[in-house]
Amino acid sequence: MKMDSSWRKESFCAQQTWEAGYALGQKAFSGQVIELIGDLGVGKTVFTQGFAAGLGIKDAVNSPTFTILQVYEDGRIPMYHFDVYRIGDSEEMLEIGWEDYVYGDGVCLIEWADQIEDLIGEIPAEKVMRVEIRKDLSKGTDYREILGRIPAASGDEA
Repeated sequence: MKMDSSWRKESFCAQQTWEAGYALGQKAFSGQVIELIGDLGVGKTVFTQGFAAGLGIKDAVNSPTFTILQVYEDGRIPMYHFDVYRIGDSEEMLEIGWEDYVYGDGVCLIEWADQIEDLIGEIPAEKVMRVEIRKDLSKGTDYREILGRIPAASGDEA
């Protein structure tokens, strides 16, 4: 029985969180879906900015909280950046063309992906990676633990 593949990185500043995103962005592939989980203010957008840079995206990257989706096409593959914090239910995702992006030519990075687990569960497991960013104030206000998990069905490692 194949086990999930997991990794863990520690970050003591925003730059290190950015660098963790950058490293992952360099390895991202077309059709991949990155679930990005973490509380408000934990560094999801900083991680995403690094991820975009790792793809070669030069545009400014901001969280699409009010637009839900921002498309970046100037990297080696397109990046579809979702922020589903304000999504009421999964139907809203289908209305904005969710499937066109998830099954498209780029990589999807989804902030607050735990809000749409029903839709994530429909994606082939080998295409999904879960990245969780956590604070631990006992280690300092800038400390972050970044956890990644690739499902057992995937042969790729981060």
